[in-house]
Parts: sequence; C-alpha cells; structure tokens
Amino acid sequence: MRYLLSYSIVFVFCFQSQVFSAPMKMIGMKGKSSEVTKIIKVKMYDNYYEPKTINVKKGETVRFVVENKGVLVHEFNIATMMMHKKHGPEMLDMMKMGILLPNKINKEKMKQMAKMNPKMAHSHANSVLLEPKQRAELIWKFTSDAELFGGCNVPGHLEAGMISKININ
Repeated sequence: MRYLLSYSIVFVFCFQSQVFSAPMKMIGMKGKSSEVTKIIKVKMYDNYYEPKTINVKKGETVRFVVENKGVLVHEFNIATMMMHKKHGPEMLDMMKMGILLPNKINKEKMKQMAKMNPKMAHSHANSVLLEPKQRAELIWKFTSDAELFGGCNVPGHLEAGMISKININ
C-alpha cells in the first residue's frame, strides 16, 4: 500500500508538469539567440502598443526588443486570448500584494511572495514586465498556428486596448 501511494504521488507530479507545460507548447517555445531570424521592436505606451499588428512566419525565431515608453508598469506577454484571461487574475493578485505598483515593481516583495507561490515570480519565457523607461528582450520561436496576441495583463490595460495581434503566416 505504501508503494502504491508513493507511485501515485510520483505520477501526479509528472502528469502535473505535462499539463502545465502544454499551454506553453501550444503557442510556441523560448527561442535561442543563435536562431533569431527577425527583430521586432515593441514600444509600450500607456494603454497601447506599437506596432498594433505583428507578422511572423511559423517556425520563425523572433527577438522582441520591448521598451516601456509610458509612465506606468507594463507587460508584453505572448499568449492566446484564453491564456491572457487566465493570467489577468495573477497580475491582480500581484497588485493586491503590493508587488505591482502603478509605476514600480517591488522586486523584493516579488522574491518573498515567490517563495510561497512561484507564480508571483513572474518569470515566464513568453513575457516581460517592465517599469517605465525600462527595456528588455524576449526571444520566441513560433511553432504553432494558434491565434496569438501580445498583451499587457496589468489590470485594466488589456481591456483598455493594450494588445497587438500576432499574425502567423
């Protein structure tokens, strides 16, 4: 009986990792710098992105150079609309916990909260979270035909129009 319980626990943990990695594989994967074939600059203003439409090819590895030109904290997150909707409450929790402030990210509090809930670390291969005037790069390989969007899931921003359509040709 003890062995059955041990095997059950191992099975659940193995299966759980496959379930959580499945959505990420559905939209692509973290790209390798050596495979970048295109560079796209994304400018984040308060509640909109430039460009509004992003065109990529299936199989292409893109380096996104993302710059926050606004006065608020913003995110650039590559995901399906369903994934954006699921990520929104996590971002709201980060605000409620004092991690996300209007114009600042409390990184010390983020580290503390991530020890209790790893989602609070906000370290996703498909996303960057930036304070005003910050710049970061994200390398993504587009391996699927999923309908994707670059969106800001800081509460209220996506709803206000901070979203870009990603066309995969």
